[in-house]
Amino acid sequence: MTWLLSTIVAGFVLQNISLRWFNAGNVFDSAFALSHESVATGKIWTLLTYGFLHDPRNLLHLLANLLAIYFLGRELIGVMGDRRFAIIYLAAVICGGILWAASNWSAGGSVVGASAGACGLLIIYACFFPNRPVTFLLFFILPVTLKPKHVAWAVLFLDLCGFAFYEVLGAPSPFGIAHSTHLGGMLAGWVYFRHVHETVWRLPWHTARPPLAPARSAKGAMQTAPSPSSSSADNRSDLRTEVDRILDKINSAGFGALTADEKLLLDNAKDLLSRR
Repeated sequence: MTWLLSTIVAGFVLQNISLRWFNAGNVFDSAFALSHESVATGKIWTLLTYGFLHDPRNLLHLLANLLAIYFLGRELIGVMGDRRFAIIYLAAVICGGILWAASNWSAGGSVVGASAGACGLLIIYACFFPNRPVTFLLFFILPVTLKPKHVAWAVLFLDLCGFAFYEVLGAPSPFGIAHSTHLGGMLAGWVYFRHVHETVWRLPWHTARPPLAPARSAKGAMQTAPSPSSSSADNRSDLRTEVDRILDKINSAGFGALTADEKLLLDNAKDLLSRR
């Protein structure tokens, strides 16, 4: 997550340098901000790069997105894993950009900001932990405790209203918010939780590990290989194979995807494999 926050901050710094030192803010934004003109002229990368830029005169917008990404991300990485977190964040930004471009093709304008990614993370967090109490500091003073599902529904409702009342009618939102980018990010987050999270991500040329072959006893009878949930493995090589399988699962789906038996086996294997 450090790379993500650092990239967003770097984008904001570069924007200010180009604007204030070289008076070339428009040149920078035309190359990386999302607009109807940028997509029409083939700058497809702006569907992603806009999510790493912010209004150089609005530091509060940048800080709000950084805080949201940080607090949501540190919880979700433990469940999703680093790779999935990065991919779904970028997918949320792209989906938000596509929906904004489709909704504002005639109205024109441009959009920047990481809000689409933050909204995608919010939806995923609310799906994983709908009833976990979360305390916010309203106006940085008044503590308010809410459930993530209520926050997600409230943000969704406000953005749907803003989208219907302003963007669909071709009018700019008085709040300065691109509601369609938020909705695109939320859609990507919901699709991930609903249809993608439980699947195993594997490159086409990477095949799954074959199951452990049954071993024959001295009498020729077939003996089954150690169960993945067994906490004591007599065969050290078989145990290492099972540990490797569990580590692959952690790498692809995150530690939170392990079953209780797999976690127990992993803990016991630390002691068994360390003995000489």
